[in-house]
Amino acid sequence: MGDGTSDARKGGAYFPWGAEDGLELPQHRGLRFTGESPNQPPRWTVAAKRRTLSVLSRFGILDAIRDSRWRQERLLILAYHSVSLSDEHQWSGQYSMPPAQFEARLRTLRDGGYNVISLDEGVRRLRERTLPPRSVVITFDDGLYDFSAQALPLLQKYGFPATVYFTSYYAEKVEPIFGLLCSYFLWRGRESHGIREAVGLRGDVGEWDLSTELGRARAHTALLKTAEHYSAAERAELLARLASGAGIDFNDFQRSRVLSLMSRDEIAALAAQGVDVQLHTHRHRMPEDRDLFLREIEENRAFVEPLRQSRARHFCYPSGEYSDQFCDWLERSDIVSATTCDPGLATARTEPLLLPRVVDTSSVSEQDFVGWLTGASAFFLPRKASAHLGRAR
Repeated sequence: MGDGTSDARKGGAYFPWGAEDGLELPQHRGLRFTGESPNQPPRWTVAAKRRTLSVLSRFGILDAIRDSRWRQERLLILAYHSVSLSDEHQWSGQYSMPPAQFEARLRTLRDGGYNVISLDEGVRRLRERTLPPRSVVITFDDGLYDFSAQALPLLQKYGFPATVYFTSYYAEKVEPIFGLLCSYFLWRGRESHGIREAVGLRGDVGEWDLSTELGRARAHTALLKTAEHYSAAERAELLARLASGAGIDFNDFQRSRVLSLMSRDEIAALAAQGVDVQLHTHRHRMPEDRDLFLREIEENRAFVEPLRQSRARHFCYPSGEYSDQFCDWLERSDIVSATTCDPGLATARTEPLLLPRVVDTSSVSEQDFVGWLTGASAFFLPRKASAHLGRAR
């Protein structure tokens, strides 16, 4: 996380979605879609951390940290994106988690006696310094269909509330998510020899070697660049050709709802069942221009609020990207909390518009997960970035 001296910060995993409405692609998109988190620590540090957690658990120290007043004063916010309908977790374990693993997480929360509370309650009681012991909040980013099909039934089984940060453009337009599907189809066609010809990729054979992560990342970048100014129909046609080159029937794939957003009616049904639907921008982007930024919030809010039938006042930064100026703009937009993808636990001193979250993925071991639940993993982080401390009001 660094020492807090940088104005612009990035966290979490990068999942490029592509350009919409003729707006320019943010510079990071397509440059780093490798299936690994950009903040992934070196393997030796992961091994050392796990050995330490094992020792702490053996001597009962993890339980002592979990039950301490120090932990009671802290809120852990967990972040998820997708609970797979098919093989999405094999395509990107940083984005999607298999249902059995997600249920194992919920079982750990239940068996460990953790208080899973709503985001709104968590933010309020954090500020009031009245958190219950072992407080945890569960959040999902983007609003994929698999939340209602896979995650929600499991959450209901264990009686846990959750927040869905919903990005609304693709749901409003009823279009496939171009950037995500490009990456997925390239992975599905990694052993195919027909993709380059099907979509007209150019370059050396080695440069577009889809059997490697680097080759797929380069191809993904090229596709995003090619489609930057395409119409929705042209993007859909390109996706169909890409799917065909990977041996996938595009129409059948769309009916499967893999990597598609929930519809307006589906979101309304979630809200009616008590799921907290909140803001994630309209086009899954964070413009540096104030007017464009506010437009993202306003259009997202115009979609979400009629469905939840109340004011939406919580926000999540797309891809975990944020800069200092966003806090003032969000505050003026009546936003009371905003979550990042920077790992950590929140305290009463944490800036409410830069709340840390732990992004739980398929690559996070059960031991690592328990380390975060107890709070012990927070001691392995670098010195806390100053951006997460409360701003002078």
